[in-house]
Amino acid sequence: MRIPVRALRSLFVIACGTAALNACVLLFGGAALGGAVIATDRRSTGIQLEDANIEHRVNSALSDRFARESVRIDVTSYNQKVLLAGKVPTERDRSDAEAIARATLNVHQVIDELTIGSLAGLSGSGDDELLAAKVKASLLDVKGLSTGAVKTSCTYGTIYLFGLVGPSEADIAKREASHVSGVKRVVAVFDLISERELERIRHDGEAAAAAADNAH
Repeated sequence: MRIPVRALRSLFVIACGTAALNACVLLFGGAALGGAVIATDRRSTGIQLEDANIEHRVNSALSDRFARESVRIDVTSYNQKVLLAGKVPTERDRSDAEAIARATLNVHQVIDELTIGSLAGLSGSGDDELLAAKVKASLLDVKGLSTGAVKTSCTYGTIYLFGLVGPSEADIAKREASHVSGVKRVVAVFDLISERELERIRHDGEAAAAAADNAH
């Protein structure tokens, strides 16, 4: 049975809206399989696994340093580049958090988006998880942007975009994300690739999709 991408987009928002975004598994998008789209991540499998390990190591080290109720530090690793987003009480805390991330095994770069202040009165992570899911869903069937090429995270209404993307894809993703209701700011943390490399990746994806179709 063929499922339209728009229907899948709605299902994705519903699924991710009822659980933590990091627990949502996108089961579609990238190569065509029976008419549906299968999600692709342009990182190698090894790098995807290492990014997950990096996030675990950084979060564990931060938990050892900070009391959970005193800070909110969201950690995202993409291609061994770590984003720290959220709020901490003091500049010393911010410096310590960045130093912890930089000292973590296999971290190549740290992007510090932490701000200073109290957590009192701020929205919870659930609102951010839902907004990130909405942005992710909005990017599913955008012309000129390969499904699954962009990873999203959200902290206090700011959307962070990750991915190995071409300049044109980066511009499209930023524009589409900024149009989603509730988004306060869009920050691109992309690893840019050339348009020539992008065409090669797309060609390889089409070849893989054709091979999958022929196998059925």
